[in-house]
Amino acid sequence: MKTDANQTVQMLQSILNVALSLQSAIDELKGGGGSKSVPAGLNSELEHAPRARGEPLLTDQQRRICEQVINVFETGTIAGKYGAISIYNDGPNGIRQITYGRSQTTEYGNLRELIEIYASAGGQYSDQLRPYVPKIGSTALVDNQAFKNLLKSAGNEDQVMHDCQDVFFDRRYFQPALRWAGENGFSLPLSVLVIYDSFIHSGGILGFLRERFSERPPAQGGREESWISKYVQVRHDWLSSHSNAAVRASSYRTRDLLREIANGNWDLSDLPFKANGTLVYGHSAEREAPPAGDILHIVSGGGDYGDAA
Repeated sequence: MKTDANQTVQMLQSILNVALSLQSAIDELKGGGGSKSVPAGLNSELEHAPRARGEPLLTDQQRRICEQVINVFETGTIAGKYGAISIYNDGPNGIRQITYGRSQTTEYGNLRELIEIYASAGGQYSDQLRPYVPKIGSTALVDNQAFKNLLKSAGNEDQVMHDCQDVFFDRRYFQPALRWAGENGFSLPLSVLVIYDSFIHSGGILGFLRERFSERPPAQGGREESWISKYVQVRHDWLSSHSNAAVRASSYRTRDLLREIANGNWDLSDLPFKANGTLVYGHSAEREAPPAGDILHIVSGGGDYGDAA
């Protein structure tokens, strides 16, 4: 059984590698290069730096801490809720949209890619979800209860969907965050967590926030701890003073990161990490029980803060 699971993950990685290669080529042709689909107008705010250094190295525990903290920030659980669905008014032009999965990807962001991977992987609900693939992101599905029920069932019941999401969130968000960190000379585990959180929550390192402080990144001669401290502070100020209540509510993320920075927990060894009240140790987590309902959150929101609030 273990061999079969490993083969499934390898197959999913191959499928996603092809998808990401195609997307990279499309982005390049368009003059883009962003690692994540974000609401219209936000791509111009992302900071794209030239390649500089190798990616930072994390221990298995440090990587799990990063993933588990983000899982808590996104779904309130260490393992993440693979069938979790939220509804936010953060689609193009502020329209309502579905956010879904362990680390929450959006209907008008990368949900289509995730479901296309799952449909190709032969999961329990692949045949039923396949017809929705061309509709995701082009036809509003936020009120399509049949579609949402299928997402919920696949996430809660099918190990193939769990494997798809693990590969998808790693390749679509965590690896690009690691590359950005490496290109700009960041190597400390807490720095990686800060950057990963910004990629998940805001689509990348936001240029307009970067312009609010003068510290240079390490690859350009700056001090790593100083850059990270200042970036998290300006991001916290932005989130906590935002006109949108849902965005303001998400400032617990930067509050917790600022606490760890103040404590000097740069190697993430001072445990537990308290993520919005949940204690994170970086242990290998068991799969958690599925959520009781098929909607985790329904809030009003703007369209300027990425895949989750």
